[in-house]
Amino acid sequence: MSELRIVPVGDDQTLLDWQLVHNEIIPTAALSVEEIRERVKRNVLEVAYDGDVLVGCSTVRPPSQETPAAVVIARVLPAYRRRGFGTAIYEHCLRRGRELGDRIETHILASNQDGVRFAKAHGFVEVETYLLPGDTIPFIELRLGE
Repeated sequence: MSELRIVPVGDDQTLLDWQLVHNEIIPTAALSVEEIRERVKRNVLEVAYDGDVLVGCSTVRPPSQETPAAVVIARVLPAYRRRGFGTAIYEHCLRRGRELGDRIETHILASNQDGVRFAKAHGFVEVETYLLPGDTIPFIELRLGE
């Protein structure tokens, strides 16, 4: 890892970069540009670059009526895993999440075994598995420190 830069989604290029990472890691819930434009109004969406190379993205959702915890999601493209990027992105998200609430959760597509292992290694425990309408691969909801 040379120089990790984490920048907010704020223009078309960062939006498309965020979309690329999200849709590669979560192909069952791919998002359109319009859906991402809506999400960026409610959530903190950021992209991570190693120098100028796109390596990942993140989402921090504030607590809400449906989810009374801040949700932190760090995604790293498979070619860049196990190099420290996930930890750096996660720690960045966790700081933001803690500013928004006391409870922290994450949601990971069950087929993303690297992501599930990463979350459990960082103190998350599984609390629920759920299937979105029309999907065949469930998501796992994990909570930090329980």
